[in-house]
Amino acid sequence: MKDFLFGFSYPFRSLRFFFSHTVLIKYSIAPMLINLLIYGSVFIFSYSWFMNSLDNWLGIENTEVGFWLKFIHTLLMIIGFLLLLFICYLLFTILGNIITAPFNEEISQRVEEIVTSGGVVHKMGFWEDAYISIKGEIQKLLFYLIILLLIFCLNIIPVAGSVLATAIGVIFSCFYNALDFLDYPMTRKKMKFREKLKVTGKGRLVTYGFGLSAFLMMFLPIVNVFMKPILVAAGTSLYYEKYYHSPEIQEQFPAS
Repeated sequence: MKDFLFGFSYPFRSLRFFFSHTVLIKYSIAPMLINLLIYGSVFIFSYSWFMNSLDNWLGIENTEVGFWLKFIHTLLMIIGFLLLLFICYLLFTILGNIITAPFNEEISQRVEEIVTSGGVVHKMGFWEDAYISIKGEIQKLLFYLIILLLIFCLNIIPVAGSVLATAIGVIFSCFYNALDFLDYPMTRKKMKFREKLKVTGKGRLVTYGFGLSAFLMMFLPIVNVFMKPILVAAGTSLYYEKYYHSPEIQEQFPAS
């Protein structure tokens, strides 16, 4: 439990580290603006479409609204809003990660320079950096969508399937969000994707605590835009502070 709480609180404890290094703030401005544009556009247009469709479907604008119609309208608004948050989270994760990958890579590399005093930095040229970081994001995205589809298929099992899908979905989301932000230093080491999965799993409860915290921050509107660069910095810092970069693990996965 101690390790889980350590992982969960790590992004919050990384705030002081992040804001004490102006170079990290400087490299975060561009991805923040890009993410704000992506998330804001997706959410505003999808919310506007949903509200208009809901009003038309229930005939709110054409009838004297009664109690039950108001109740159904409010209930559907709440359910629809939560679904929109999830859809926007998925689109934000997909588009935002790929488009801002080179910027996030730069933030991560700067953090690596700071926490290792320049001792284990893997520098690459701009185009190689962009290619490898975007390739890594696409690999994670395919992995995420495939596992998500398999989890969704569990719903075909009556009753138990939905419970099982929800439980596994939460656990997988924690793991994936940890992988997402621990990935940057592993990508610079040119680890294969299956090696990244093994290294992330080595963190055990730290991984799931950090992943849960990251998932909650990424799910919340507006908060996710401003917390993402901080989570990139936190993931890189955590990679070197905890089990992920221990000599025993790195001997198993030497840099390519």
